[in-house]
Amino acid sequence: MNGESTQAFDSKGFLKTVTTKPGVYRMYDAEDKILYVGKAKNLKNRLSSYFRNTGLSPKTQVLVTHINHIEVMVTHTEGEALILESNLIKEFHPRYNISMRDDKSYPYIYVSDTTAYPGMALHRGARKKPGRYLGPYPNAGAVRESINLLQRTFKIRQCEDSYFRNRSRPCLQYQIQRCSAPCVGYISEHAYKQDVHHAMLFLEGKSQQIINELVSAMEKAANKQNFEKAATFRDQIRNLQKIAEQQNISAEKGDIDVIACATEGGQACVTVFYIRNGLNLGNRNYYPSLPESIEAEAILSAFIPQFYLDREIPAEIIVSAVPNELELLQEVLSEQAGRKIKLRTQVRSERAGWLEMATANASNSLNTRLMSRTGLMKRFEALQELLQLDSIPTRLECFDISHTQGEATMASCVVMTPEGAYKTDYRRYNIEGITGGDDYAAMRQALKRRFRKAGQDNQKLPDILFIDGGKGQLKQAIEVLDERELTSVLLIGVAKGEGRKAGLEKLVFSDGRPELHLTLDSPALNLILQVRDEAHRFAISGHRAKRGKTRRESPLENIAGLGPKRRQTLLKHFGGLQGITRAGVVDLAKIPGISKKLAQAIYDEFHIDQ
Repeated sequence: MNGESTQAFDSKGFLKTVTTKPGVYRMYDAEDKILYVGKAKNLKNRLSSYFRNTGLSPKTQVLVTHINHIEVMVTHTEGEALILESNLIKEFHPRYNISMRDDKSYPYIYVSDTTAYPGMALHRGARKKPGRYLGPYPNAGAVRESINLLQRTFKIRQCEDSYFRNRSRPCLQYQIQRCSAPCVGYISEHAYKQDVHHAMLFLEGKSQQIINELVSAMEKAANKQNFEKAATFRDQIRNLQKIAEQQNISAEKGDIDVIACATEGGQACVTVFYIRNGLNLGNRNYYPSLPESIEAEAILSAFIPQFYLDREIPAEIIVSAVPNELELLQEVLSEQAGRKIKLRTQVRSERAGWLEMATANASNSLNTRLMSRTGLMKRFEALQELLQLDSIPTRLECFDISHTQGEATMASCVVMTPEGAYKTDYRRYNIEGITGGDDYAAMRQALKRRFRKAGQDNQKLPDILFIDGGKGQLKQAIEVLDERELTSVLLIGVAKGEGRKAGLEKLVFSDGRPELHLTLDSPALNLILQVRDEAHRFAISGHRAKRGKTRRESPLENIAGLGPKRRQTLLKHFGGLQGITRAGVVDLAKIPGISKKLAQAIYDEFHIDQ
């Protein structure tokens, strides 16, 4: 969200768009300099706290007065946000993060694995002592938390070597089950080193390997009826999940760029995450201007060569969609870099987590941009100018129909105002009693239910009603509103263009004006597509839920004598429930195991009320 001045920052409008997921936020001044970097378990709650009327510290009060815009980055967990926050602070040195102590070197976990019973401890400074160094970690707190959790899980000692060599009885750490007391021989050297090995594997990001080993050990102990030992392994597996998030940012090595693209409402956002030496240094969002086609593959094909024109290219680039002419693109980038460059879309493990994070951020950033009050108002003004309205419309509604070959038909109605999506007025309508696949009848039924109380109880009416479809769907809307004598609502059909490509839509009007073709550089069309896409998304999600419920609760289960095997045979033979509903008694009776009496019962289940 960008404003022309500090005073232009609209905190209320911004907070309406912020996600409740964990992540990192960056505050910028009017000159686009980073003022502050912070992390949050719940971004919406944390950012809301900056704009309270009371209770702010003097430093925060001054900070807020300089905010021009805020960007957020969504992460999987708060642990990832912690590490990412540290990386960003070290990279950019924001003005209001000065109070954070960042003058020391990054801490490591040190394991003295050259001794018979290795110890584990926090380490700073030069890594001269023999042993293993795991890290770096963003701060000492993260190291202590990890060591604490590993100590509870694997009971590895933390005492100094001199203290360890002079023990004659177990210390308090053993009593509180934080150490296995190798100092007095309560655990064998082999078993202790196995625990150390498991701890190091886990810190190296090989969590699944160690968990598999522990599961196997637990099953063996249980088979031998050594249930106390099996319970120990079970507790270790549970504890390992608590520290898994520490490795999501920095387990891998090397330089990687992760690029994700999101499209909606005729606009796009490309998010680039920078992974350097295994550390996530943050991201940047780009909003390219679009031609007629807005497929993610085409956008990435145009974006990637321009982006790397004057930049250093990492050996690996992970993308959310396969760019057009992938091989040619790799060849050009490799020639420019002087080494082989690989573009990948199919990734696993940690790379899959990075790609998921980038994709989530691209969608979240685009949604924030679309819903920003300043940008949304400009699109409403453009719509007013395009349609030559006397005033800016204050309420837009859009209807859409969704089904799968006539099954589980669902209609949706979404509402958009200059303030953003008005989700409390969103509605879904289960469509029943029509021929499957009859979109006209479905649209008519949904509109009748929406406007059946028009004019009563101060029911809100839209200034503009958009219908996803062409003249046929629009005709249904015209007839329904004429029956209700609603002449103040402007009706517009949004018909898909050639090849159903975004940007080729045409607007069909109820008042007789000529059809209108718009291009994606039109803010008015961007708004219309945004509303249409939201109606489509809302209808699809409702349809899928309804279809899933219908399939879980099949009418076939209500028929006496029709067990699971016979139901499965019927569904396979007729290709699904719709095929069964179209079959006659004779056709049903031809299926092995289906008698004429049972066939009649099946037929009656679907036709008795017709």
